[in-house]
Amino acid sequence: MAPIRDPNTLSNCDAWRTRHTTANLKIEFEAKRLHGSVVLELESQTDRGSKEIVLDSSFLDVSSIKLNSSPSKWEIKDRVGADGSPVHIAVPEGAAKGEVVKLEIELATTDKCTALQWLTPAQTSNKKAPFMFSQCQAIHARSLFPCQDTPDVKSTYNFNITSPHVVVASGVSKGTEGEGPETLYKFEQKVPIPSYLFALASGDIAEAKIGRCSAVATGPNELAASKWELEDDMDKFLDAAEKIVFPYRWGEYNVLVLPPSFPYGGMENPIYTFATPTIISGDRQNIDVIAHELAHSWSGNLVTSCSWEHFWLNEGWTMYLERRILATIHQNNAYFDFSAIRGWSALEEAVNSYGKDHEFTKLCISHKGIDPDDAFSTVPYEKGFHFVYYLDGLVGRENFDKFIPHYFDKWSNKSLDSFEFKETFLEFFNAPEYMSLKDKIASIDWEGRFYTPGLPPKPEFDTSLADVCYALAEKWKQADFSPSPEDISSWTGNQVLVFLDTVQDFQTPLTVEKAQALGKAYGLLNTKNAELKTVYYQIAMQAKDISSYQGVADLLGEVGRMKFVRPLFKSLNKVDRELALKTFEKNRDFYHPICRQMVEKDLGLASA
Repeated sequence: MAPIRDPNTLSNCDAWRTRHTTANLKIEFEAKRLHGSVVLELESQTDRGSKEIVLDSSFLDVSSIKLNSSPSKWEIKDRVGADGSPVHIAVPEGAAKGEVVKLEIELATTDKCTALQWLTPAQTSNKKAPFMFSQCQAIHARSLFPCQDTPDVKSTYNFNITSPHVVVASGVSKGTEGEGPETLYKFEQKVPIPSYLFALASGDIAEAKIGRCSAVATGPNELAASKWELEDDMDKFLDAAEKIVFPYRWGEYNVLVLPPSFPYGGMENPIYTFATPTIISGDRQNIDVIAHELAHSWSGNLVTSCSWEHFWLNEGWTMYLERRILATIHQNNAYFDFSAIRGWSALEEAVNSYGKDHEFTKLCISHKGIDPDDAFSTVPYEKGFHFVYYLDGLVGRENFDKFIPHYFDKWSNKSLDSFEFKETFLEFFNAPEYMSLKDKIASIDWEGRFYTPGLPPKPEFDTSLADVCYALAEKWKQADFSPSPEDISSWTGNQVLVFLDTVQDFQTPLTVEKAQALGKAYGLLNTKNAELKTVYYQIAMQAKDISSYQGVADLLGEVGRMKFVRPLFKSLNKVDRELALKTFEKNRDFYHPICRQMVEKDLGLASA
């Protein structure tokens, strides 16, 4: 048996492996629950060596479990912190190695389910129908149904979902049956995926074509704007990605633009990326998120880290591919470095917030006894990117471009850890044609890269696109500087962000007057771009501009993306705790459960 490599699963996936999952679920909006059955087909990894199957679960109502169509003996044991409550199912005779057994589990989710958010019609834009969506990363699939909730286990899926409203899922649509409240929506996922990529959404959803194999789905009121935002670049992103790796293997690539309470920028659910509505900013300046989630179609979906301890293999590679894609479509290699410069600043901020020697600033983090949500940060993204980028530079782009498809082909439909990645890299570059690189390859400090906390060595970047941002920021230190909209009229949104980030990092904050002039001159108070507005409000709060505080509170009632919500709440809490607490209470039900729990910790309310 292969050892269990994931400390965040309580399942015995060393003895049994899920090969196929069929979800027969009804979405009950009034009860705010999923109800039905899930059938798991598990392959024995031993020769009758295991007499029970252990699955992950969290706050589930399980009513019955059948083993090969017969009632079985089963028990849900005591909860183990964030890892949930293991479900033990007896298999008295065991099973021969390679034999597949079927578990049929009757269940319902509960009001403690951390994977689902339920919105009333009043919380949607056109007020016509309720809305439900799931978010299973990192270990929240176990609150939907008992499963082997670990990236190290991949399964194919059938979704049979009954709902009175349109359903999308992380599979290819196989049509509908029936009509009205009992409409059955069917989907199939033929490529094995880990449980955290199981995804459902249902509501008043409309759809429009945005590319040769892509559509955007969202609320009817938002469809035209979403289509306009994405249609010019979708095929460009896909063409660039396929050129770097190999052809897309999932059939369709669609984007579901969710309601504002979605807690992340995007979630790489296969077939349907779930995306924040903050990317629909009316200026096509925030769609880099789509390049990132598309890159996940190879890194993190097709090839997956075996546990959250090796999460950088998903996100570091994805950041690298995203930046290659963006540089390709912009036809400007400086854009790659410009994006990396932004990432370096974010990494510095994360390391400084933890402390340079903190465990969470390592590339490979021990997750034993740790909730993966607590360890989630910029570090695996940007520190992982810098390791991949370092290897690229070490062997040369031409050689590294040959390694990329080899790596993704070798590990397609599999999961790996950092050491298997190391072995794959060394094996590839041990070929005779790479003998000239022998000394460079031998110089790689793998242990240091994996386990040294703090910042990695900083590369030499092409700063041409960032220098103009730094130069404008310096002018804002001058007492007599008079700003004009022309200062930034030719810039991309990302350049404006670099400028604002630089101003935010001033040792001496702007005065109230200057902060107000900044917002007025550059249109930051009225922008629909939540990225820009968030950083502007951070600057305003640093300046103690009391007139901005209500604007912060208003924005916190409009967006649920944690990238914006958590920093804004932390800053508002420092300058006006009463308003911060009032704003959180007002919007508590608006936020996704994951977001709500994290903000409670940020505000010191976690024990409440």
